[in-house]
Amino acid sequence: MEIKIFYLEKPLFLCDALSPKHKELLKHPDTVFIDEVSTPAIHALMHEMAKESFHAGILLSADLQKLKKIFFKNFQCIEAAGGIVQNDKKEILFIYRRHKWDLPKGKIEKKESPEVAAQREIEEETGLRNLFLKKKIGCTYHIYHEYGKAILKETHWFYFTSPNQELVPQTEEDITEVKWFKTRDIKTPVSNTYENIKDILHRFFDEP
Repeated sequence: MEIKIFYLEKPLFLCDALSPKHKELLKHPDTVFIDEVSTPAIHALMHEMAKESFHAGILLSADLQKLKKIFFKNFQCIEAAGGIVQNDKKEILFIYRRHKWDLPKGKIEKKESPEVAAQREIEEETGLRNLFLKKKIGCTYHIYHEYGKAILKETHWFYFTSPNQELVPQTEEDITEVKWFKTRDIKTPVSNTYENIKDILHRFFDEP
């Protein structure tokens, strides 16, 4: 099993065994590999991954849950929720914020479930109403720095449907455009988005 975390748009795998995918990555000199579970080892891994010459990282331990607990302790962890929304024409909803295409999402508030948070954030950021929750797709993880702190964000993703309606971007959140994309045109937003967004879209479209 593995937990994939994106850091500087690079994949970092926490795993309890090396899969064929991991072994393929290890054939390349631009992959950082560590099999020691300690705070200094984790800091060393993150330091190496920050270098331009490295493009992936693997942290291996037989006990994945223990590894996750120790790894996550090195960051301020926050939870968010968002959604992939399809309309009646099977088009996918994207928002344009800070020069990137993205999916609507935001932080989970106190005493709020991920499902409720996802729907609230979609409504606030896009103006959509009459959202219908279909299922949970999965979670993504990414690390970023804010005000000198290293933050690890876990985002819960859900699949919603909604009738086609007027879209209203939440400009106070720097959203300048909200747009439906046909599946055949999805390469346009995907070519200018984040790696965790590509990852959850890939999982969504690959599900039976």
